[in-house]
Amino acid sequence: MASGGSDRPGDVLAQPTRARLFAQLAALARPAGTDELAAELGLHPSGVRVHLQRMHSAGLLARERVSQRLGRPRDCWSIAPDALPAGEPPGAYRQLAGWLARSIAARPGRLREIERAGRELGRELASHGAGASTDETFGRTLTALGFAPQREPRARDRTLFRLGNCPYREAVHANQPVMCTLHRGLTLGFLDALAPGARLVDFVSKDPDRAGCLIEVAGFEEK
Repeated sequence: MASGGSDRPGDVLAQPTRARLFAQLAALARPAGTDELAAELGLHPSGVRVHLQRMHSAGLLARERVSQRLGRPRDCWSIAPDALPAGEPPGAYRQLAGWLARSIAARPGRLREIERAGRELGRELASHGAGASTDETFGRTLTALGFAPQREPRARDRTLFRLGNCPYREAVHANQPVMCTLHRGLTLGFLDALAPGARLVDFVSKDPDRAGCLIEVAGFEEK
């Protein structure tokens, strides 16, 4: 069996416990310690730590050592910004998403409704990260949803996120105006919740198979 960096992400997540841990971190959309993750899944921390280290070696997780008042620093885990798990969701879900996208007419009034709905969802999905700057927390939220964002600082207090993956590509193929409008709404909702003083400067959609969509934000505050 391959180990360390030679593991393919899809193979690593074929193990059920690792798949559950990855899904749990995605749902949290913030860093979490080994003990917390073990408690959530009802497992022993030592076994969970082995699985987390395996996913870290495969490039799926980032690890941060956090100092404590007593004892050794503890590990905090989060989904790596460039993680591409290569897992495939059940085919029925992909088909359903595509069917729903096709059933929505891309009329201006309907698109405005979709953006408003996406904005409400974005406010709900956004997860605050203790001690992190707002741009870092915004990036972690995108990471948790599978967009694999890369952060590129810009001049004049602006930050650009280049998305390395489109987790909704099948639905985008079915109706790109609707899905990208929904994603824009989600992005606005994330900013409402995480950085009320920031504003969305630009949102550029790209080919979902190649990814590379651009999100430019101005006004992130440092923490």
